[in-house]
Amino acid sequence: MRIRIISSILFIVGVTSLIAQIDKPNIIFILTDDLGYGDVGILFQNQREGIQIKTPELDQMATAGTIMNRHYCPAPICAPSRASLMTGMHQGHSNVRNMQFDKAIEDNWNFANTLQKAGYHTIHLGKYGLQGWGNSPGKWAAYPTKRGFDYFYGYVRHVDGHQHYPANIWELGDNKSHQQKKEVWENNNEVSAGLDKCYTTDLWTAKAKQMIMDETKNHPKRPFFMYLAFDTPHAALQLPTVAYPDGKGVRGGLKWLGQAGKMINTAEGTIDHYRDPNYTGKGMTDVAERFATSITRIDHCVGDILQTLKDLNIDKNTIVVFSSDNGPHREAYLKGKRWSPSVFQSSGRFKGSKGSSQEGGLRVPTFAWGPSRIQAGKKTNTPSQFHDWMATFCDYAGVDAPARIDGVSLVPTLSQVGKQRKGVVYVEFNNQQVIYLDGYKGLRMKTTNHAVDFNIFNTIDDEPESKKLDGTTDDFIRLQKRMKDEVLRIRMPNKHAKKSYDDEFVPGLDISEDDLKHGVVVKSYLGEWNWVPEFTQMTAKAESLKKNINLEPLPAKKNAGLLFSGYIQIPEPGDWTFHCKATGSVIFKIHNKLAIDGDYKYSETEISATVKLDKGIHPYRFYYKTSASKPALSLQWEGPNVAKSLIPADVYLQRKAISLQGRTRGKEKLD
Repeated sequence: MRIRIISSILFIVGVTSLIAQIDKPNIIFILTDDLGYGDVGILFQNQREGIQIKTPELDQMATAGTIMNRHYCPAPICAPSRASLMTGMHQGHSNVRNMQFDKAIEDNWNFANTLQKAGYHTIHLGKYGLQGWGNSPGKWAAYPTKRGFDYFYGYVRHVDGHQHYPANIWELGDNKSHQQKKEVWENNNEVSAGLDKCYTTDLWTAKAKQMIMDETKNHPKRPFFMYLAFDTPHAALQLPTVAYPDGKGVRGGLKWLGQAGKMINTAEGTIDHYRDPNYTGKGMTDVAERFATSITRIDHCVGDILQTLKDLNIDKNTIVVFSSDNGPHREAYLKGKRWSPSVFQSSGRFKGSKGSSQEGGLRVPTFAWGPSRIQAGKKTNTPSQFHDWMATFCDYAGVDAPARIDGVSLVPTLSQVGKQRKGVVYVEFNNQQVIYLDGYKGLRMKTTNHAVDFNIFNTIDDEPESKKLDGTTDDFIRLQKRMKDEVLRIRMPNKHAKKSYDDEFVPGLDISEDDLKHGVVVKSYLGEWNWVPEFTQMTAKAESLKKNINLEPLPAKKNAGLLFSGYIQIPEPGDWTFHCKATGSVIFKIHNKLAIDGDYKYSETEISATVKLDKGIHPYRFYYKTSASKPALSLQWEGPNVAKSLIPADVYLQRKAISLQGRTRGKEKLD
């Protein structure tokens, strides 16, 4: 009897574990390079007059999924956009900003290593560009396999993506850099020598298909995450060798042959040669034919991948997201050639293009597809941004997102189930700055100082940003001030990307002291986490009101966490430095500024951060997670006329009307 009971228990545990793994969908994120919102048929091309760019596969994907009509890149250029996408941090917190190409992405939680911890096999194919300086995987500080990817196959350097035939000389390139052969790395091996006549759009797609088939066959119970980053239709505008192979999916389309000199089934004919017949013989320029052909080629590839998922019967357990790193480019890396996104109206109805924080440079073509998880035939105008995908993928993987990140899960929007949390849409790039607040866009194209006003637009009713609303009513005058305050409350200055508003004091909230009382709200949690999780999205085990921040309410010495929240009363404007030391992990946010990050690889030594705070009331959230060591925590401050010391209880405040779990509103006892 005992043996039967034990066997039954083991069977149930095994089945439960298997169900948990099966319930984690495969995730594929497809990123294009410089594809404009208006370049896609269903978004704009199908409605414009004249010769249209054909994207029937993308149109079908969008129809069968959800169109994210107001999805924004973090900056109108590739390096900062890709960094924010990976890390879940907007451009007010990312370590890669402005024109910092090839800068090493920070060693912290990102969408690859979090999914890796959640049991995913993580794959990156195509363009990277966030590796740091060096010339080999051993030298690159942030090589993909050092940032959470189990497997990498692609271009490492940003500039390598400006040539779409890595093993061939391209004599039509406008300079030597764009003409030369490029390195392709497979994990620690450089493999470009075997890639004769391999057009990268085809190459990355064929490798993606092969890996999807291999994963399905060899590891059917293991979910995979694939980040497929095309380097087209970027400005090289090279053409494929031959027509797209007949069919698609497992039995047709692109095929990985794996033979040097014949790596894929389109590695034949003449490089930079094939033009899609949709665009030939119609009086188009050479550059226009190239541009349109490259986009339709991407369209074929996406359709090929989706059909592969269907052929393998894993489509219902797979999420696919399609997007672009920024708006359409204005260059052509061809000798004596020029290009303008106006030829096909690549920005659609919007103003601006790559490099501009107008809608044309920021609003990117984005669809999410997943037959069993994402609503079909939907179009959402909910604003969202690249840093939201990490939280979204964590949600799909069944893990709580790290507390440090700026993004929110978009699963409620994509599934049409539950309430969508309000996210942050924020952009800073060189001297441009954008904030979305109350559904309105605030845009400063030349932020020479913080006094410069935002131009305010309603980008739903006024997509071309033709009607400035700033200053037109008292409501918009108040919104102007709120936008200026908010951009200071959500970012931290970066010494390598200085801004004119770095030295501004962060304003406090407009709260009457009569509405406040002393105390810290403490919520406790039990669980096992690989990082400090976003406790605000979890159900607390208990809640209480304490005098200050300490570990007295800790529910357990291991596998436990605390969230302290409320307001700090800053007595004088100035530089306020917060010092924290803990055995465990901590995250400290003031407003929505990430002030202290003591989570990833935190060594339990003192860490400090200085924040310029104005006199007044400032909200905070302090997260603590236990470790294997004996729990300990210390939070100190110093500032104008205040020596380094524990933060006194009389500056911790709460609203009088706060309601605690199991307590009566307005009658809480201060422990």
